[in-house]
Amino acid sequence: MKLSLAPIQFFWQKETLLEFYIQMLDSPLDTIYLGETVCSRRQKMRFDDWFGLAQDLADSGKEIILSSQVLLESESDLKRLRKITGQTQFKIEANDMGAVKLARERGIPFVAGASLNIYNEATLQLFQSLGAYRWVAPAELARDKVADTARPSDGLETEIFAWGKIPLAYSSRCFTARHYNLNKDSCEFRCLDHEHGLTMNTREGQPFLTINGIQTMSYGSQCLLPHHADMAAIGVNILRLSPQLTDMPRIIELHRAVLDGQTTLDEALPELARLATGTPVDGYWLGKPGIEAVEAHRKAYGINAA
Repeated sequence: MKLSLAPIQFFWQKETLLEFYIQMLDSPLDTIYLGETVCSRRQKMRFDDWFGLAQDLADSGKEIILSSQVLLESESDLKRLRKITGQTQFKIEANDMGAVKLARERGIPFVAGASLNIYNEATLQLFQSLGAYRWVAPAELARDKVADTARPSDGLETEIFAWGKIPLAYSSRCFTARHYNLNKDSCEFRCLDHEHGLTMNTREGQPFLTINGIQTMSYGSQCLLPHHADMAAIGVNILRLSPQLTDMPRIIELHRAVLDGQTTLDEALPELARLATGTPVDGYWLGKPGIEAVEAHRKAYGINAA
C-alpha cells in the first residue's frame, strides 16, 4: 500500500513551509500533494512558488500532484485555478467542479478530491468518465460504504484519509477572524498564530473542533493504521497523511514500517498517539461518530477515551 502526503491545511510562513518539504525529500512517501486548498488570502506561496517546489520535489522520484482550492470566491481564485489546469507537467487534484471541468477540457488526469462529496458508485463512475484516475473518499464514509462504492469502478485508485485532523466543512465566513472580532478581509492573517488550528471546546471544556480560517476540522486526529490490512482487502490503494508541523517525518516512518511489516501496531500506535495533535480517533471508518476512538483500539492507542 502506498502513502501520500495531503496538501498542508494550515497557514505557515513561507520559510517554514519550504523547510517542511525539504524534510519530505527523503521520506518514504509515494505521492505529495501541493497547493493552497483552504483560503485565497493565504498567499505566502504564489503559483510560481508552488510550481517550482513541485519541480524540485519531482526530482526525488515521488508523484507530485497540484491541488486546487476547495471554495472559489473571486476572479483571482479562478485565475489561480486556470494556472493549475493550464500546466501539463503535473496531474491535479480537483477539489471543486470548476477544476473538474477545466481538467476535462484540457485532458489532464485528475484526482477526485474528498470535497467533491462522492458518496455512491454512480457518482464515482461519473467522475471516472470525466477523467478521474483516483478518488479520495470523504472522511466520514464508513468502511462498508467505501467498499461498495469503489467495487464497480475498475481501474480507479482509492485513497483514504488516514492521519490528521479531519476537514469537515468550509464556509464563506472566516471563523478565526470572527474569534478575534475581525472582518474576513481584514483578518490580520491570524491563522499564522495557530500552526495546527484553533481548538474549540464544548461548554463542558471538552476539545471538540478545530477552527482553521474558513475551514472547520475535527479536534481529534484520524488514525486508521489499525485498519490497514482490512483496507487493503477491500481495495484501498493509498493512505493519505495530513501534514502537521511537528514530528511529521517520524509519523510517516511509523506508517511505512507497519505497512512493510518492520514493526507492529502494538509498538507503533502508542508513539503515534503521543505525536498526534489531537486525540486519535477512528469512529467514522467503523460507522460510528467520528469523535470516537473505538473501544477495541483504545488500549492500542494508549488512551482511555476519545
